[in-house]
Amino acid sequence: MSERLGFIGLGIMGGGMAANLLRAGHPVTVWNRTASRMEPLVEMGASAVGSPREVAEGSSVVMICVSDTPDVVAVTEGPDGILAGLSPGSVVVDHSTISPSETRRLAALAEEAGSSWLDGPVSGGSEGAALGTLSIMVGGEASDLGRVRPYLEAMGKSITHTGPVGSGQMVKLVNQVLVVVNQLAVSEALLLAEVGELDLEATLSAVTGGAAGSWMLANRGPQMIVRDWRPGFTIDLQQKDLRLVLEAADELGVPLPGTALVFQLYRALQRRGLGAEGNHALVKALEHIVGAEVGSEAE
Repeated sequence: MSERLGFIGLGIMGGGMAANLLRAGHPVTVWNRTASRMEPLVEMGASAVGSPREVAEGSSVVMICVSDTPDVVAVTEGPDGILAGLSPGSVVVDHSTISPSETRRLAALAEEAGSSWLDGPVSGGSEGAALGTLSIMVGGEASDLGRVRPYLEAMGKSITHTGPVGSGQMVKLVNQVLVVVNQLAVSEALLLAEVGELDLEATLSAVTGGAAGSWMLANRGPQMIVRDWRPGFTIDLQQKDLRLVLEAADELGVPLPGTALVFQLYRALQRRGLGAEGNHALVKALEHIVGAEVGSEAE
Protein backbone atom coordinates (compact mmCIF):
# COMPACT_ATOMS: atom_id res chain seq x y z
CA MET A 1 0.00 0.00 0.00
CA SER A 2 1.37 3.41 -0.99
CA GLU A 3 2.24 5.98 1.62
CA ARG A 4 0.91 9.50 1.33
CA LEU A 5 3.40 11.35 -0.87
CA GLY A 6 4.06 15.06 -1.06
CA PHE A 7 5.92 16.85 -3.85
CA ILE A 8 7.27 20.40 -3.66
CA GLY A 9 8.63 22.06 -6.80
CA LEU A 10 7.00 21.42 -10.17
CA GLY A 11 9.46 22.99 -12.56
CA ILE A 12 11.29 21.55 -15.56
CA MET A 13 12.24 18.44 -13.57
CA GLY A 14 9.75 18.20 -10.70
CA GLY A 15 6.66 18.41 -12.88
CA GLY A 16 7.57 15.30 -14.82
CA MET A 17 8.68 13.44 -11.69
CA ALA A 18 5.43 14.14 -9.83
CA ALA A 19 3.43 13.14 -12.91
CA ASN A 20 5.18 9.76 -12.97
CA LEU A 21 4.30 9.16 -9.31
CA LEU A 22 0.65 9.79 -10.19
CA ARG A 23 0.84 7.51 -13.24
CA ALA A 24 2.18 4.76 -10.98
CA GLY A 25 -0.96 5.08 -8.86
CA HIS A 26 0.52 6.84 -5.83
CA PRO A 27 -1.50 9.54 -4.01
CA VAL A 28 0.38 12.84 -4.26
CA THR A 29 -0.12 16.23 -2.61
CA VAL A 30 1.65 19.06 -4.45
CA TRP A 31 2.78 22.62 -3.85
CA ASN A 32 4.60 25.02 -6.14
CA ARG A 33 5.51 28.67 -5.66
CA THR A 34 3.88 29.50 -9.01
CA ALA A 35 0.42 28.04 -8.41
CA SER A 36 -0.45 27.58 -12.09
CA ARG A 37 2.13 24.79 -12.37
CA MET A 38 0.02 22.68 -10.00
CA GLU A 39 -2.96 22.64 -12.38
CA PRO A 40 -1.77 19.86 -14.76
CA LEU A 41 -0.97 17.63 -11.77
CA VAL A 42 -4.37 18.32 -10.19
CA GLU A 43 -5.97 17.29 -13.49
CA MET A 44 -4.06 14.00 -13.16
CA GLY A 45 -5.42 13.45 -9.64
CA ALA A 46 -3.02 15.28 -7.32
CA SER A 47 -4.22 17.34 -4.36
CA ALA A 48 -2.97 20.94 -4.26
CA VAL A 49 -2.30 22.82 -1.00
CA GLY A 50 -1.19 26.31 -0.05
CA SER A 51 2.22 25.82 1.57
CA PRO A 52 5.10 23.37 2.08
CA ARG A 53 3.93 22.97 5.70
CA GLU A 54 0.55 21.72 4.46
CA VAL A 55 2.30 19.25 2.17
CA ALA A 56 4.21 17.85 5.14
CA GLU A 57 1.11 17.73 7.33
CA GLY A 58 -0.63 15.49 4.80
CA SER A 59 2.32 13.31 3.76
CA SER A 60 4.55 10.64 5.26
CA VAL A 61 7.11 11.01 2.44
CA VAL A 62 7.89 14.55 1.27
CA MET A 63 9.88 15.10 -1.93
CA ILE A 64 11.52 18.39 -2.89
CA CYS A 65 12.76 19.46 -6.32
CA VAL A 66 13.63 23.16 -6.42
CA SER A 67 16.41 25.18 -7.97
CA ASP A 68 19.06 26.08 -5.42
CA THR A 69 20.20 25.84 -1.81
CA PRO A 70 18.28 28.96 -0.64
CA ASP A 71 15.09 27.54 -2.21
CA VAL A 72 15.40 24.29 -0.25
CA VAL A 73 16.03 26.27 2.94
CA ALA A 74 13.00 28.45 2.19
CA VAL A 75 10.59 25.51 1.78
CA THR A 76 12.06 23.64 4.76
CA GLU A 77 12.43 26.21 7.53
CA GLY A 78 10.06 28.88 8.85
CA PRO A 79 6.41 28.81 9.96
CA ASP A 80 5.18 27.59 6.56
CA GLY A 81 8.08 25.22 5.93
CA ILE A 82 8.20 21.46 5.84
CA LEU A 83 9.74 21.14 9.30
CA ALA A 84 6.72 22.89 10.85
CA GLY A 85 4.39 20.21 9.48
CA LEU A 86 6.38 16.96 9.62
CA SER A 87 5.04 14.10 11.69
CA PRO A 88 7.56 11.91 13.54
CA GLY A 89 8.63 9.03 11.33
CA SER A 90 8.29 10.97 8.08
CA VAL A 91 10.97 10.95 5.41
CA VAL A 92 12.09 13.96 3.37
CA VAL A 93 13.75 13.25 0.02
CA ASP A 94 15.47 16.27 -1.53
CA HIS A 95 15.92 15.82 -5.28
CA SER A 96 17.37 19.32 -5.71
CA THR A 97 21.08 19.83 -6.32
CA ILE A 98 22.35 21.89 -3.39
CA SER A 99 25.29 22.36 -1.02
CA PRO A 100 26.38 19.10 0.66
CA SER A 101 27.15 20.95 3.92
CA GLU A 102 23.73 22.64 3.96
CA THR A 103 22.17 19.25 3.25
CA ARG A 104 23.77 17.86 6.40
CA ARG A 105 22.48 20.83 8.45
CA LEU A 106 18.91 20.40 7.19
CA ALA A 107 19.10 16.65 7.80
CA ALA A 108 20.07 17.32 11.42
CA LEU A 109 17.02 19.58 11.82
CA ALA A 110 14.77 16.88 10.38
CA GLU A 111 16.27 14.37 12.79
CA GLU A 112 15.48 16.72 15.70
CA ALA A 113 11.87 16.68 14.49
CA GLY A 114 11.85 12.87 14.58
CA SER A 115 12.08 12.49 10.82
CA SER A 116 14.67 11.34 8.30
CA TRP A 117 16.35 13.14 5.39
CA LEU A 118 17.64 11.66 2.15
CA ASP A 119 19.51 13.70 -0.43
CA GLY A 120 18.52 12.24 -3.79
CA PRO A 121 19.66 14.55 -6.60
CA VAL A 122 18.85 13.41 -10.11
CA SER A 123 20.46 13.33 -13.53
CA GLY A 124 18.93 12.76 -16.94
CA GLY A 125 17.49 16.10 -17.97
CA SER A 126 13.88 16.98 -18.65
CA GLU A 127 13.64 13.94 -20.93
CA GLY A 128 14.53 11.61 -18.08
CA ALA A 129 12.09 13.36 -15.76
CA ALA A 130 9.27 12.99 -18.27
CA LEU A 131 10.06 9.37 -19.18
CA GLY A 132 10.83 8.16 -15.64
CA THR A 133 14.39 7.18 -16.59
CA LEU A 134 16.36 9.42 -14.24
CA SER A 135 19.52 8.42 -12.43
CA ILE A 136 18.99 9.07 -8.71
CA MET A 137 21.96 9.15 -6.31
CA VAL A 138 20.86 8.86 -2.69
CA GLY A 139 22.65 9.77 0.53
CA GLY A 140 21.23 8.77 3.91
CA GLU A 141 20.23 5.67 5.86
CA ALA A 142 19.84 2.51 3.76
CA SER A 143 16.64 1.63 5.60
CA ASP A 144 15.08 4.98 4.64
CA LEU A 145 16.07 4.41 1.02
CA GLY A 146 14.49 0.96 1.15
CA ARG A 147 11.28 2.53 2.38
CA VAL A 148 11.04 5.08 -0.44
CA ARG A 149 12.61 3.00 -3.22
CA PRO A 150 9.23 1.97 -4.72
CA TYR A 151 8.42 5.65 -5.26
CA LEU A 152 11.85 6.47 -6.66
CA GLU A 153 11.43 3.58 -9.10
CA ALA A 154 8.43 5.40 -10.59
CA MET A 155 10.76 8.28 -11.49
CA GLY A 156 14.14 6.71 -12.20
CA LYS A 157 15.75 3.62 -13.68
CA SER A 158 19.06 3.85 -11.79
CA ILE A 159 18.86 4.31 -8.01
CA THR A 160 22.17 4.14 -6.14
CA HIS A 161 22.82 4.38 -2.42
CA THR A 162 25.95 6.52 -2.24
CA GLY A 163 26.55 6.56 1.53
CA PRO A 164 25.60 8.89 4.41
CA VAL A 165 23.60 12.10 4.16
CA GLY A 166 25.36 14.59 1.88
CA SER A 167 27.07 11.96 -0.27
CA GLY A 168 24.27 12.05 -2.84
CA GLN A 169 24.94 15.75 -3.37
CA MET A 170 28.69 15.13 -3.70
CA VAL A 171 28.11 12.40 -6.28
CA LYS A 172 25.85 14.81 -8.20
CA LEU A 173 28.69 17.34 -8.25
CA VAL A 174 30.97 14.64 -9.67
CA ASN A 175 28.25 13.96 -12.25
CA GLN A 176 28.16 17.63 -13.26
CA VAL A 177 31.91 17.75 -13.81
CA LEU A 178 31.52 14.87 -16.25
CA VAL A 179 28.50 16.49 -17.93
CA VAL A 180 30.05 19.88 -18.64
CA VAL A 181 33.54 18.77 -19.61
CA ASN A 182 31.94 16.23 -21.93
CA GLN A 183 29.76 18.99 -23.37
CA LEU A 184 32.89 21.02 -24.03
CA ALA A 185 34.33 18.03 -25.91
CA VAL A 186 31.13 17.66 -27.97
CA SER A 187 31.19 21.38 -28.75
CA GLU A 188 34.83 21.37 -29.86
CA ALA A 189 34.35 18.22 -31.93
CA LEU A 190 31.27 19.47 -33.79
CA LEU A 191 32.88 22.84 -34.43
CA LEU A 192 35.89 21.06 -35.92
CA ALA A 193 33.55 19.00 -38.09
CA GLU A 194 31.69 22.12 -39.23
CA VAL A 195 34.79 24.08 -40.19
CA GLY A 196 36.21 20.92 -41.78
CA GLU A 197 33.12 20.82 -44.04
CA LEU A 198 31.98 17.40 -42.86
CA ASP A 199 28.42 16.09 -43.06
CA LEU A 200 27.40 16.59 -39.44
CA GLU A 201 24.73 13.87 -39.35
CA ALA A 202 27.13 11.33 -40.87
CA THR A 203 29.83 12.41 -38.43
CA LEU A 204 27.50 11.90 -35.46
CA SER A 205 26.49 8.48 -36.76
CA ALA A 206 30.13 7.50 -37.16
CA VAL A 207 31.28 8.46 -33.67
CA THR A 208 28.27 8.04 -31.38
CA GLY A 209 28.45 4.25 -31.24
CA GLY A 210 32.18 3.99 -30.61
CA ALA A 211 34.61 4.83 -27.83
CA ALA A 212 33.76 8.53 -28.16
CA GLY A 213 30.07 7.93 -27.53
CA SER A 214 28.30 9.46 -24.53
CA TRP A 215 24.87 10.53 -23.30
CA MET A 216 25.65 14.17 -24.06
CA LEU A 217 26.79 13.36 -27.59
CA ALA A 218 23.82 11.11 -28.35
CA ASN A 219 21.17 13.39 -26.86
CA ARG A 220 22.54 16.88 -27.38
CA GLY A 221 24.61 16.41 -30.55
CA PRO A 222 21.51 16.07 -32.78
CA GLN A 223 20.02 19.20 -31.21
CA MET A 224 23.23 21.15 -31.76
CA ILE A 225 23.53 20.37 -35.46
CA VAL A 226 20.01 21.69 -36.11
CA ARG A 227 20.59 24.62 -33.71
CA ASP A 228 17.78 23.63 -31.35
CA TRP A 229 18.62 25.29 -28.04
CA ARG A 230 15.53 24.23 -26.10
CA PRO A 231 16.72 23.25 -22.63
CA GLY A 232 16.83 19.85 -21.10
CA PHE A 233 18.79 21.79 -18.48
CA THR A 234 19.39 25.52 -18.71
CA ILE A 235 22.72 27.33 -18.68
CA ASP A 236 21.60 29.27 -15.61
CA LEU A 237 20.88 26.07 -13.66
CA GLN A 238 24.10 24.49 -14.93
CA GLN A 239 26.02 27.49 -13.62
CA LYS A 240 24.37 27.10 -10.22
CA ASP A 241 25.60 23.51 -10.10
CA LEU A 242 29.09 24.47 -11.25
CA ARG A 243 29.28 27.11 -8.52
CA LEU A 244 28.57 24.32 -6.02
CA VAL A 245 31.22 22.12 -7.68
CA LEU A 246 33.88 24.82 -7.55
CA GLU A 247 33.00 25.74 -3.95
CA ALA A 248 33.33 22.09 -2.89
CA ALA A 249 36.58 21.74 -4.84
CA ASP A 250 37.93 24.87 -3.17
CA GLU A 251 37.04 23.51 0.28
CA LEU A 252 38.82 20.26 -0.53
CA GLY A 253 41.79 21.85 -2.31
CA VAL A 254 41.11 19.98 -5.58
CA PRO A 255 42.09 21.71 -8.85
CA LEU A 256 39.42 21.40 -11.57
CA PRO A 257 40.82 23.38 -14.51
CA GLY A 258 38.46 21.98 -17.16
CA THR A 259 35.37 22.63 -15.07
CA ALA A 260 36.55 26.15 -14.26
CA LEU A 261 37.02 26.85 -17.98
CA VAL A 262 33.48 25.72 -18.77
CA PHE A 263 32.15 27.88 -15.93
CA GLN A 264 33.80 30.94 -17.51
CA LEU A 265 32.51 30.08 -21.00
CA TYR A 266 28.97 29.76 -19.64
CA ARG A 267 29.45 33.07 -17.82
CA ALA A 268 30.23 34.69 -21.19
CA LEU A 269 26.97 33.28 -22.60
CA GLN A 270 25.03 34.56 -19.60
CA ARG A 271 26.44 38.02 -20.26
CA ARG A 272 24.95 37.74 -23.75
CA GLY A 273 21.52 36.96 -22.28
CA LEU A 274 21.56 33.24 -23.17
CA GLY A 275 21.16 31.80 -19.68
CA ALA A 276 17.71 30.33 -20.42
CA GLU A 277 19.03 28.23 -23.34
CA GLY A 278 20.01 24.59 -22.98
CA ASN A 279 23.44 23.79 -21.58
CA HIS A 280 24.42 22.41 -25.00
CA ALA A 281 24.51 26.04 -26.21
CA LEU A 282 28.02 26.02 -24.72
CA VAL A 283 29.16 25.67 -28.32
CA LYS A 284 28.07 29.27 -28.95
CA ALA A 285 30.93 30.52 -26.78
CA LEU A 286 33.42 28.73 -29.03
CA GLU A 287 31.59 29.79 -32.18
CA HIS A 288 31.97 33.40 -31.08
CA ILE A 289 35.74 32.93 -30.91
CA VAL A 290 36.05 31.07 -34.22
CA GLY A 291 33.52 33.02 -36.30
CA ALA A 292 31.72 29.88 -37.49
CA GLU A 293 28.47 28.19 -36.50
CA VAL A 294 27.77 24.45 -36.14
CA GLY A 295 24.88 23.48 -38.41
CA SER A 296 24.40 27.03 -39.68
CA GLU A 297 22.83 25.76 -42.89
CA ALA A 298 20.01 24.20 -40.80
CA GLU A 299 18.64 27.59 -39.79
